[in-house]
Amino acid sequence: MLGIGINASGRAGFAAAVAVAALVFSGCSTLYPEPDPEPTVDVVDVVIETPLELIKVKPLARQPWEMRLPPVAIVLTSTQAAYADVARELTDRFKDYEIYDLSDDSQPPVSVLRLINDSESDVVVAIGLRAARSSVAMADKPVVFSQVFNYQDHKLLTDNSRGVAALAPLNAQLAAWKKIDPDIARIGAIIGEGHDDLIAEAMLAAERLGIDLRVQVTHSDQETLYFFRRMIRDIDGFWLFPDNRILSGRVLQQMLTDANRQQIPVTVPSESMLQMGATISMTTVAADIAETIVNVIRQIQADGLSAVPPITRLSEIRVETNSTIQVVER
Repeated sequence: MLGIGINASGRAGFAAAVAVAALVFSGCSTLYPEPDPEPTVDVVDVVIETPLELIKVKPLARQPWEMRLPPVAIVLTSTQAAYADVARELTDRFKDYEIYDLSDDSQPPVSVLRLINDSESDVVVAIGLRAARSSVAMADKPVVFSQVFNYQDHKLLTDNSRGVAALAPLNAQLAAWKKIDPDIARIGAIIGEGHDDLIAEAMLAAERLGIDLRVQVTHSDQETLYFFRRMIRDIDGFWLFPDNRILSGRVLQQMLTDANRQQIPVTVPSESMLQMGATISMTTVAADIAETIVNVIRQIQADGLSAVPPITRLSEIRVETNSTIQVVER
């Protein structure tokens, strides 16, 4: 092995050492031939003129998780079809329920509500006026009532209760009427006090369809008949609301007789009135009422009773016409 010493104290010694080292490395390089030079590579710039397409990810088709519905007590005013049909629809949606019929004289309402308060039900569903009044007055659990038109008169809206609309959607009613009778232009309606919100909703629906809606507020059945006979001269159709405070069976029959004589179509909220001479019935749908009640109860579960509106509107409508009455073309 060749050793190289460098004397750092003198420049001459340092230069001599460098010279010797250069000779040694020069000699060593001849022992191993130098490798061929690497080939040159042309570098090309890659230019992307359009942006890359975004990757779209489709979410998994999972059903949203829903809380299990609580046990409920279903209270019926009676077993008439309008109430029983809703109760039947509710039993298809709840797994844990009890049904109580207030028309059963063997159990007065106070006894029924005591049973409900002692039961494991979390919510009371009251169908019809009598059921709603008893439940709101005596139940110590949240109450959801339905099929009550004049709920204001009975103070059914409290800190512990909410309601479902008694009528099919008003805009859907007018739209259906317009479809049946495209030339309808002036519609009259008579209603009792306390329905300012309903009147405003009806007016807005009529305005959207280009209908002139004329509403009269009355206080008795005789006053209703008086205004009806004045109104009928200037309207193309009459919209009947189920306000029994200002309607009696006798006055209702007189109104329908007068309307048929004047060939004025009358729209009513019950199919049974078609047999009395009404032209069109626009009624609620039992399945829609039940589904709306379920949605209200889910809201109560999720956010509490205070987050639920006082009255929740319905979504569907059932329309039937009287085949023996012809709508007059105008």
